[in-house]
Amino acid sequence: MQQHPDAVLSRWSNKFETIMTDLNTFRRETQAWLESNCPSAMCQPLRDEDDSVWGGRQPTFKNDEQIVWLDRMVEKRWTAPEWPVEYGGGGLSKAQGKILREEMKAISARPPLMSFGIWMLGPALLKYGTAAQKKTHLPPITRGEIRWAQGYSEPNSGSDLASLSTRCEHNGDHYLINGQKIWTSFGHKGDWIFVLVRTDFEAAKHDGISLVLVDMAQPGVTTRPIKLLSGASHFCETFFDDARCELDNVVGELNQGWTVAKYLLTHEREMIGGSAISRAAMRPLSEFVAQQVGLNEFGVLLDSVLRTDVARTEIDALAFLWTTERVADEAKAGQGIGAMSAMLKYYGTELNKRRYELMMYSAGHDALALDREDHLVRDWLRTKGNSIEGGTSEVQLNIVAKRILGLPSV
Repeated sequence: MQQHPDAVLSRWSNKFETIMTDLNTFRRETQAWLESNCPSAMCQPLRDEDDSVWGGRQPTFKNDEQIVWLDRMVEKRWTAPEWPVEYGGGGLSKAQGKILREEMKAISARPPLMSFGIWMLGPALLKYGTAAQKKTHLPPITRGEIRWAQGYSEPNSGSDLASLSTRCEHNGDHYLINGQKIWTSFGHKGDWIFVLVRTDFEAAKHDGISLVLVDMAQPGVTTRPIKLLSGASHFCETFFDDARCELDNVVGELNQGWTVAKYLLTHEREMIGGSAISRAAMRPLSEFVAQQVGLNEFGVLLDSVLRTDVARTEIDALAFLWTTERVADEAKAGQGIGAMSAMLKYYGTELNKRRYELMMYSAGHDALALDREDHLVRDWLRTKGNSIEGGTSEVQLNIVAKRILGLPSV
């Protein structure tokens, strides 16, 4: 029997009211927990990469507050709040996860753990991994016990990643890997690495590729830092010489790793694009520029041209923040992020470059001093790599043109 529209509306209205009541309760409880458990030092802006906690087999901490904050969030299972409880996550709903992020942002709480395992490998394992792989690798990631590195690019396979040549060959009860990866971020500090390898040497370029998990603490894996223009050395070359990989450490189907790799890349690009937001929070542009050039009697920047550029950049940053939140909501609603990750990666990295150009301009000649306490010139130089890593800006624009705008190929 067909129900009266008013009855249907009333039922859904009551359900919505219940959901909102539960979420409001969760928000209040989250606010109270964060207020009681987040150390005050962990509500200060990040000054540099050493202020971040990456975990691993040999973790480094700058102060006791970092340890306290990580331990409390691990116990709460909020390092990966929306992952399933059985894999070390908090089991929060998408709406609850968003509330947690909002409340952490409201008190400027730092992430307790920075992790390629959480940002990239974890989502891929949740989607493509076996039950054993999830049980083995995900809980240590959430606890910060294992630090993961990414082995994708090769000296002759950057933007054309599918042309990779690192070999992975069956050898009895395991695989042997031989080849080289480059631009391995923090490879010299990694415990394990997820690696794209070629397992079928006769197949077409995009076929015959597999994603495998490799323990870096073995004689067959060597890393060598690459000193950058900025003076930092967190990029590495990684060499595999008969490195061992267990048979059950292939993620997804053998020879079908390109599908897994593309999915993982969407999360990497989202992460890189989102770094523009985190850097803006770490060092607000308007505050920095005001310190450099000063304010007039009306409390606005003395340099009117610079004032316009700063305002435009901060407005664009706010629009980008809202866009990333909308895309994240759509993805969590089951629509997936897909090609939108290319748009976020492109705009986020270009926006970050604009910010640092303005900061350098406002600081004048003083900005060029390499011994500045705030590392400005080094951070500015580092931004040049943002539009290369994770896929160049040119590649991202091609993806946007084809996959989002539907433009024809030339």
